[in-house]
Amino acid sequence: MPTNMSIDSDASDLGRGANHGADDASQLDTTSPSTDFAGDSTSGQLDGLSASGGANQSSKRERFDDTGFSTQSVHAGEQRQKAEGSISAPIFTASTFTFDSTDSLMRFVEGEEQRDEYGRYGTPNERTCEAKLAALEGAEEAIIYSSGMAAIVGLLMSRLNSGDEIVFFDQCYHRSREFCAKHLSRFGVVTRQVPTGDFDAMEAAINPRTKMLVSESPTNPHLTAVDLEKFVALGKATEVETLIDATLATPYNIRPIDYGVDFVLHSATKYLGGHNDLLAGVLCGRTEALEPVRSLRGILGSVNSAHNMYLLERGLKTFELRMQRHNENGQRIAEFLNRHPRVERVYYPGLPSHPSHEIAASQMVGFGGLITFLVKDADWKETSRIVDAAKIPRIAPSLGGVESLIEQPLVMSYYHCTPEERESFGIYDNMIRMSCGIENTDDLIADLKQALDA
Repeated sequence: MPTNMSIDSDASDLGRGANHGADDASQLDTTSPSTDFAGDSTSGQLDGLSASGGANQSSKRERFDDTGFSTQSVHAGEQRQKAEGSISAPIFTASTFTFDSTDSLMRFVEGEEQRDEYGRYGTPNERTCEAKLAALEGAEEAIIYSSGMAAIVGLLMSRLNSGDEIVFFDQCYHRSREFCAKHLSRFGVVTRQVPTGDFDAMEAAINPRTKMLVSESPTNPHLTAVDLEKFVALGKATEVETLIDATLATPYNIRPIDYGVDFVLHSATKYLGGHNDLLAGVLCGRTEALEPVRSLRGILGSVNSAHNMYLLERGLKTFELRMQRHNENGQRIAEFLNRHPRVERVYYPGLPSHPSHEIAASQMVGFGGLITFLVKDADWKETSRIVDAAKIPRIAPSLGGVESLIEQPLVMSYYHCTPEERESFGIYDNMIRMSCGIENTDDLIADLKQALDA
């Protein structure tokens, strides 16, 4: 797999207009157009920390192009000497940043001085995290949002216009599906879903109006790994942009940018933050492609707090160490579940029995801490008793934190769907999803054994 590691925190901004319109379309494959809701980009650009966007901070921030992953997690994107000699970054709680004179303001407006102006357009803590995440992903730039959903909404709103279409692989986070099917359609954007991994079906769904191909890898909750080389090749052949949600993989286990994916999305709430104590999302990609995305974020205001950025930066410093344990726990627990007589099926790309194991093994360093499995001959109530019997993992949504979590997708996320809808999504009554934290592996296995044997 590609392994080039690089850091580039350069960013800039292009202004972008927004005209809003709507119609009554609300279903997949809706074709009724409406007026554009995200207009064409303009040519206005600021090279510094502008009211609309990014920072060219390469001279001020540490670069670790040829160092190891953990070294970059700890140091990349930071200023070596911080305020008052502090080793950790101070938390800048200011909502606005002052100028000492009109001359100073003019230097900023004309792009001669790099600094912050207003919190909705960026803050020092955010800049550090963005540079660090861009380094870890091997991308030119990263943009942080208030959540993973805010990130995908921001990207699609900035890149799509009325009458455009996107093609989704159908195994995906249900809120991503809901936003595209129920809300983007109101603005005249058509979403077409095809079976995950079926590139013939994806190619057949592409037409001159198609503007983006979207997939997760691995997918949630079936953990299907997508062949990124085929995904990118199809996008390039049809001149359609590509988006991979790599939240479950993380840049430690795979870097889609290295394969040529245009945009990479992460819910930083999960493994990147790693402690179940913050909400954040991040988009990574080329600076030029992200300029209108950053500009629209400054208008929509889906930014994060300084305290959350402090937590994210701190969490990233132990990122590699945590991922090593998540990978170890996930693999060993998946193997245990795969042998247990009460388990009907295990969804984990690290198992040879998983349909996409060969793809995952060829692309990924490890396979993460998320496991989905089916309990043999159990209805939803019997399945829930196993969830309740587990003593170490907590019953909760989300994943990727140091604490193990367990849930029944039927109850947690799909309770209000019809049985037919759940079946179409591959959500079964006897399905359990477990996010393995960083607890000792033997303890987690023993706890699952007693819950299954109870």
